[in-house]
Amino acid sequence: MRATVGDRTAGCLCGAVRMTLRDMPRDYGACHCEMCRRWTGAAFVAVPVPAERVEVAGSEAIGRLQSSAWAERAWCTRCGAGLWYRVTAPGTAGHGDYEIPIGLLDDPNGLAFRNEIFADCRPDTLTFEGMSGRETLTRAETFAKFAPTEEGQA
Repeated sequence: MRATVGDRTAGCLCGAVRMTLRDMPRDYGACHCEMCRRWTGAAFVAVPVPAERVEVAGSEAIGRLQSSAWAERAWCTRCGAGLWYRVTAPGTAGHGDYEIPIGLLDDPNGLAFRNEIFADCRPDTLTFEGMSGRETLTRAETFAKFAPTEEGQA
């Protein structure tokens, strides 16, 4: 069983979108793929939260983009803050779950940085302190681990 930090709240810059994350996992990670870098301006640093533990208020201010064959990205249409990355393809690891940027959390303390994906795409000018002890996956390893099954290849 994964460690959790209890319930947390989160929201966009202007407050139009608010989230309650029930029994939120403690572990978070970073993605260095080109899409995440372009979307965030650096790495996408987020905590994965199962869909059944996420409550969202302010849906009228949420924009969505199906950014790949397997996932969507959402943002606040009022302030532009990125809200989540969410796997939409059936048969894909994490289907339906949210990746919530830790910068949206009202209390981002007590979390543990545990993994990086697309680590071979990380710019050489971007490093994180204490690199040892974290799972790091290359682009090829990330696709091998999280690729959709045949069911999700629609």
